[in-house]
Amino acid sequence: MKIGILGGGQLAQMMAIAGKKYGHKFMFLTDDPDSCAAPYGELLCAAFDDLDAQDHLAQWADVVTYEFENIPLALVQRIEALVPLNPSSSTLAVASDRLQEKNAFRALGIPTATFLPVENLTQLTEAYSHLGKTAILKTRTQGYDGKGQALLEQPEQIKVAWQVLGEVPCIIEEKIAFKREVSIIAARNSLGEIVFYPLSENTHRDGILRLSIARIDDPFQQQAEQMILRLMEYLNYVGVMALELFQVGDELFANEFSPRVHNSGHWTIEGATTSQFDNHLHAICGSPLGATLVKQPTAMVNLIGKLPSKKAMTGISNATLHNYGKQERPGRKVGHITLLHDRRSTIDAFSESLKKLLEIADENDLAKQCHLLLKSLLKNKPILE
Repeated sequence: MKIGILGGGQLAQMMAIAGKKYGHKFMFLTDDPDSCAAPYGELLCAAFDDLDAQDHLAQWADVVTYEFENIPLALVQRIEALVPLNPSSSTLAVASDRLQEKNAFRALGIPTATFLPVENLTQLTEAYSHLGKTAILKTRTQGYDGKGQALLEQPEQIKVAWQVLGEVPCIIEEKIAFKREVSIIAARNSLGEIVFYPLSENTHRDGILRLSIARIDDPFQQQAEQMILRLMEYLNYVGVMALELFQVGDELFANEFSPRVHNSGHWTIEGATTSQFDNHLHAICGSPLGATLVKQPTAMVNLIGKLPSKKAMTGISNATLHNYGKQERPGRKVGHITLLHDRRSTIDAFSESLKKLLEIADENDLAKQCHLLLKSLLKNKPILE
């Protein structure tokens, strides 16, 4: 099939790489002339609001999808009127507005932190006083990787935070004390068939994901599956979705959902029978979904700012480097490394390899915690045979 993608970054790139074996062709609409996805399809370099470019994409493609949420909704609605688009524009309307997103969770009985909408400084001051505790102010739109957020710990911070975030509509939410961050990724096709991946346990720093570890037989798997199932059916969703969650005691609280393939699921390329990218393509093209069995314990380390040398990777078995082909710069996702457990070795060996990868990625604090983290994750869990 001919698949149009709104965006030309690494997620579009990995979708196109996955689609090559099925004979799919790709066109990327992006305003970035240096798009890292460009070598894997046809680059349509234009502004998103370029009507000629929109028409060209819609006339060429059999189906259109997108790789991020911060796309003008009017554009997506216009394209959807011309060509099938998955996930739908109505889904994007919910996912791209934090207030609509939180209200959807609430309507579905999915727990969240306490939140309130704010339209001006007076409302913000009153809302912060009502919450009476540490809170996070978030812009309703255009937020990702920690952007569009400000931590409020004292009333004196309110005015500055409001100004820094641009004095735009926001939500303020209670900062909850969580035990860990996890995400669940699922795929749903137009026939309503759904498959779930094992939970990923995630570690962030400065708002950016640094490490994901696949959780095999996690005790919260079923709870997470029920949450994302409700959300997908409510939205009549088609494609891959990621639901980010906090564990608070014996309960999961929803943070946000992403209507696309997700950073915390990159480990599925090597670690699962069918990757999230393959299943997204299956879903949007109306094909049966692939199995999501985990082959063996696996982890993913994000590479932020710079790539490791080949020499640094020497001797680390079962590690696969994914280079996005992007120019290195601070704070930019330029690649990731997946690590699979070698069935012939011990979990301690897996832990030592992961420690080395984290050091290579300049995640030294995480590297120091690596052994304890894996011991806690895999305690009393047999290694898959």
